Amino acid sequence: MIKISPYLTFNGNCREAMTFYSKCLGGEFSFQTVSETPIAEQCPEGMQQQIMHSQLLFSEAALMATDMSQSRAAEPGNDMAISLSFDNENKLLESYSRLSNGGKIIEPLKKAFGNALFGVLKDRYGKVWMFHHQN
Repeated sequence: MIKISPYLTFNGNCREAMTFYSKCLGGEFSFQTVSETPIAEQCPEGMQQQIMHSQLLFSEAALMATDMSQSRAAEPGNDMAISLSFDNENKLLESYSRLSNGGKIIEPLKKAFGNALFGVLKDRYGKVWMFHHQN
């Protein structure tokens, strides 16, 4: 099974935006700041309270967001990705390979926080896809 979710990028106001969306849409809101992650030591002091990952959970869907971008300011056109959460690692590997054909690897598949497999690519049509599998 694959869960598909939009993943939004903000320029330092992720917490404010996601709080607003929560008030408008309901759902269960949670977030993790940079200071609460293993990469906190690699980030400047000014980034410590920015949102590394947040989510607004609904019964069958999620809206996810971050303040972290690929070293550029978030603006219309580069401020959203499609997040794919796989329950099968082989299916993730197959899909990642197929979608990257003719595209560009942004972040190669690798083990991330909590032993999760994670990678990011831009497909041949310019759409950004985030891949995730929790072992």
